[in-house]
Amino acid sequence: MLRFSSLVLLACGLLPALPAPAQKKPAADTRIDAAAARVDAQVIAWRRDIHEHPELGNRETRTAALVAAELKRLGLEVQTGVAKTGVVGVLRGGKPGPVVALRADMDALPVTEERKVPFASKERAQYNGQEVGVMHACGHDAHVAMLLGAANVLASMKADLPGTVKFIFQPAEEGPPPGEEGGAKLMVQEGVLDKPRVDAVFGLHINAQTEVGQLKYRAGGMMASADVFQIKVKGKSAHGAYPWLAVDPVVAAAQIIVALQTIVSREVQLTDDAAVVTVGMVHGGVRNNIIPEQVELQGTLRALNTKTRELLAQSVKRVATNVAEAAGATAEVDVRPAAPLTYNDPALTARMLPTLRRVAGISNVTEMRAVTGAEDFGCYEEKVPGLFLYLGGMPAGTDAARTAPHHTAGFYVDDTGLGLGVRTLANLAVDYLGSGGR
Repeated sequence: MLRFSSLVLLACGLLPALPAPAQKKPAADTRIDAAAARVDAQVIAWRRDIHEHPELGNRETRTAALVAAELKRLGLEVQTGVAKTGVVGVLRGGKPGPVVALRADMDALPVTEERKVPFASKERAQYNGQEVGVMHACGHDAHVAMLLGAANVLASMKADLPGTVKFIFQPAEEGPPPGEEGGAKLMVQEGVLDKPRVDAVFGLHINAQTEVGQLKYRAGGMMASADVFQIKVKGKSAHGAYPWLAVDPVVAAAQIIVALQTIVSREVQLTDDAAVVTVGMVHGGVRNNIIPEQVELQGTLRALNTKTRELLAQSVKRVATNVAEAAGATAEVDVRPAAPLTYNDPALTARMLPTLRRVAGISNVTEMRAVTGAEDFGCYEEKVPGLFLYLGGMPAGTDAARTAPHHTAGFYVDDTGLGLGVRTLANLAVDYLGSGGR
C-alpha cells in the first residue's frame, strides 16, 4: 500500500504512474473469436462458391437455397420466398431480451468478369432483353458468406443469448428487374422487421478501396439517397435538311443536359453536403437525316440529406420543362425513388463504437466521409435504428487508386478479411443484446 507522501508525489507527477489493471477480455468476445476461427475456412468456401454461381436480382434461387439449408441445419426458424427470393432466419436465445437484425444482400450484377481466379464466374443471363455476363462485382457474395458465418457463431451461443437475432438475406439490392418490385423496400413491406419486432439493424459492405482488417463508419448520413429521373422531350419531326420545319427535340435535349448541371453548381449549398445530377442515357432518332419527334433522357440524382433530395427532384422538373418550352418543345419529367439515404442512428453508432474498436483494434476503425454511392439498407433504417459499416476487402499494401472499383469487371475482394466481418457482425449482435437493447 502506498503511503500518503507517495500518493502526493504520484499526483504531482513525480513518481511513475502505476500500470493500469489488465483488462480482461469479455467472455463472450473470446467465445466469438474461437467460433469464428472454426468457421473461417467454410466462410471463404461459401463466398467462392457463390461468386462462381452469381444470380441477378429477384433470381437468386440457388443462393437462397444454400442459405436456407445452412440456417435450417443450425436449427433456426427459416422463412423463404420473402420479397421474391429472400430468406429470413430467426435465432431465439435462451434468455429474454431485445431483437436485433443482421442483413446481407445476395444479388449480382450484369457484368462479365475479367479476373482470372479459379472461381471466376462464367454465368450468363438475360437482362433488359440482352444476354449478359453475370458477376458479383460489388461483394454481395462476401456479405452472404459472412452472415452465414455469423449465424454459425451465434447459434453456438444460443443458450446464453439474451434476446433474438434475425438474419436477413435480401435479394435485389441493386434494384429489381424492370417492371418488378424487390429489394429492401419489399422486404420491409412484407414484414421482415416484424414478428418478432426488430429493435435495431446492423449491416456491412465490403469495400475494394479499403485495406483488409479495417472498418469504416459514419454517424448520420453515410451513403446518398438515389432517385431515377426520366425526361421525354417531345418536338416535331422533319427532314434533317429542313430544320426550320421541325421543333428539334435533340437540340432541346442537349440544352436540358447542360442546364441540369447548374442545379448542383448554383442551387445546392455544397458547403453542407455533396449532390449529384448525372444523365446516364440519351436515346433519340433512327437516322442521320431525320429530326426525330422525341428524345429520352435518363439519369440519377444523389443527395446526402432530405432537403437536398427534394430540391434536386423539383429543380430537374423545373429546368427540363422550362428549357424545353423555350425551344418550342415539351418535356415530361418523371422522378422515381430508388434508395433512401443510408442514415446511421447517431446514438446507436456511438453506443456500438467501443465494440468496433475492440474487435478490429482502435487504429483500424476510422470515421469516413459520406459517399454519393447508394444502398437500400436505408429502407430498414427508416423504420428502426441502424448502423451500416464498410469492411476492408483490398489486399494490404495495395494502392487504392489503382484498384478496380465496384461494379466493374476487374472488381476483386481479398477474402482473408472475411473473418473480421464475421466477428464484427456477431459482436455487434451480442453486445447490443447484452446491453438490453434501447
